[in-house]
Amino acid sequence: MLALLVTTLLTAQPVATDAPDSDAYLRQYAKTRRFMAGRPTGAKATPDGKTVLFLRSGPTDAVQALYTFDVASGQTRELLTAERLLGQAKQELTPEEKAAYERMRISARGFTSFTLSEDGKKVLLPLSGKLYVVELQSGGVTQLKAGPGAFDPRFSPDGKHVAYVRDNDVWAVELASNRERRITRGGTELKTHGLAEFVAQEEMSRFSGYWWSPDSRSIAFTEADSSALETFTIADPLHPEQGAHEMKYPRPGKANATVRLAVVPASGRGEPRWVTWDAKAFPYLATVVWAKGGPLTLLVQNREQTAEQLLAADVATGRARTLLTEKDDAWINLDQAFPRWRKDGKGFYWLTERNGAPEVELRGNDGALLSTWVKTDAGFADLVGVDEASDSLYFTGGTNPTESLLWRVRAGGAPERVATPDAGSASVGASLGAEGKLLIVGTSTLTSMPRTFVLRADGTPVGQLPEVAHEPSLKVNASIQKVGAGEGYWTMLVKPEDFRPGQKLPVIVSVYGGPTSQTVRHAPVALLDQWLANQGFLVVRADNKGTGRRGRAWERAIKGDFAGPTLDGQVEALQALAQKVPEVDLTRVGIYGWSFGGYMSALAVLKRPDVFHAGVAGAPVTEWMDYDTHYTERYLGVPPAASEAYTRSSLLPLAPGLRRPLLLVHGTADDNVHFFHTLKLSDALFKAGRAHDVLPLSGFTHMVADPLTTERLWARVAGYFREHLRNTAATVGGTEPAAR
Repeated sequence: MLALLVTTLLTAQPVATDAPDSDAYLRQYAKTRRFMAGRPTGAKATPDGKTVLFLRSGPTDAVQALYTFDVASGQTRELLTAERLLGQAKQELTPEEKAAYERMRISARGFTSFTLSEDGKKVLLPLSGKLYVVELQSGGVTQLKAGPGAFDPRFSPDGKHVAYVRDNDVWAVELASNRERRITRGGTELKTHGLAEFVAQEEMSRFSGYWWSPDSRSIAFTEADSSALETFTIADPLHPEQGAHEMKYPRPGKANATVRLAVVPASGRGEPRWVTWDAKAFPYLATVVWAKGGPLTLLVQNREQTAEQLLAADVATGRARTLLTEKDDAWINLDQAFPRWRKDGKGFYWLTERNGAPEVELRGNDGALLSTWVKTDAGFADLVGVDEASDSLYFTGGTNPTESLLWRVRAGGAPERVATPDAGSASVGASLGAEGKLLIVGTSTLTSMPRTFVLRADGTPVGQLPEVAHEPSLKVNASIQKVGAGEGYWTMLVKPEDFRPGQKLPVIVSVYGGPTSQTVRHAPVALLDQWLANQGFLVVRADNKGTGRRGRAWERAIKGDFAGPTLDGQVEALQALAQKVPEVDLTRVGIYGWSFGGYMSALAVLKRPDVFHAGVAGAPVTEWMDYDTHYTERYLGVPPAASEAYTRSSLLPLAPGLRRPLLLVHGTADDNVHFFHTLKLSDALFKAGRAHDVLPLSGFTHMVADPLTTERLWARVAGYFREHLRNTAATVGGTEPAAR
């Protein structure tokens, strides 16, 4: 493989040299973490509605500190910094933290999360494998005497203990005595207690493996046995002296981790009581909820993810009863916000798509349907929260999938829009305080960066959380429109700031295209697109079939086929947009993307060279038999029965047909889409006699957070398109250019 990599790099064509070695905007973009550094994040309101806590870094760094916002006065103060706790010591991440940050795509450092006690009087902060509790009123800080490497810490509901995972078992510290005790025993690297397994974190958005009981007397925990999984090794070729990292990875059709759930006394004394369900029929433990007002609740799925059961467990016996069953011929989407039990014990809210689009239902303790709160025509996107005092449910969404607005609905009523202080915003994210007193609302538009506001539950403005962020120096010149016949496609067009009507320009398609995703949104997603456009391009985004917010049928159109409806949609959207925008030059079209977007970019130049004339594929999945089980089997099915879908969706058989320039970019330490995906495609192209370019990013994972590498990477991408698109028109409908 090393010989192949060197040969590929040596045959790469030179990059155009008309780009500067360094670009001020790119540097600013990278150093400010996409202009998000210095903006409030992770904001939470105390239950009494008097204080909002949030994290914020400086404008050009990644180290976050903890701040408080006083609702009465509107004043903000810095409560605690990582430097204060660590002194001159360097922050070190535990292996579990590194893995979790990668799964959650967290690039910040310092404080990356915090937890409020249920009464709102204490704050729990993990840092560098240690745990700290802050008394909110006094500001006093106590370091908990937890063993090294404490991970995933949480207060008990009564606020008297903090539980966490270390050494593959669950532990707890009693706050009054600051003494540690072990809750579970026997955990190992291959059979962990209290840790979410790989696919739970990466694909289910279940990042934890233990849960406190509402009365703080018990803890439920998972046992995840990964001994039957394949072992992958990840090494940095630039540093062979460092050895290789091993990880257990589940590929389609092969073994998954075996996951069980047990309940154990929080005292650490007593044997675990194992919860039983039909794990042979429903092997995935997707969601666990143990909340006030409801029982220990499990959501389990079959391997195909076409059926799931919501179960209520009797912790005394371990037996589980079925609350409801959902089925879908294609697949069932997961949302970790559901079930959402009411504290008054009247039942739980549930999300379903059985009628063609998301609906939010209220169901009783026995699972029976009581009423539908959010109907299919509301365009539900995300649950914000429930205020039981006013019997109100808040959610984001709307009928236009490119927008995300804030709504409130009461029992038996229609959704009412909640106005936000940023009246022009079409993109809103929100959270509701624990007792429903405050809303924390983030707003943005296509051309403005996020701002965070604090509102009363009725929408009355309280104030804005302050930011110290740099604003982008480029003005985004973008528009969103729907194109094409029938259902049509939502598209975004980004023009150069000095755009001249009537001038034909080469096109770069910015693509993701994967299931449930959206790239066309009224949010500041075009910051790099504008930089590319200013170099003489039109940059286009389109959401093809399979993407989110267009209903069940639109999403499920890709079942069993990643390469057909997705790419067809991109082609149809581009050609329909060109009919409306004469400046789009269809003879010079490039395409770039990352992850699923990297797959789409490579697919486009391999399968449709008549449309796409150059491609940059970042971290592409090239062979879906090599990706993980829970994601891939959901959409393509379970091998070997679904082997045709995998063959249909693979890039490797298409390698002999490459006729266009293709640059493959990949982090060598990627533990999500492993580096060997790019090597496999490069190997197939090389053996087929097809020249191509490979850019390995040494030591990088699926995220590229380093500012210098980010700057150089995007300069390389832009240079590649300048070389292959801007100066010479590609031939369409005639003789294909010779292989490079």
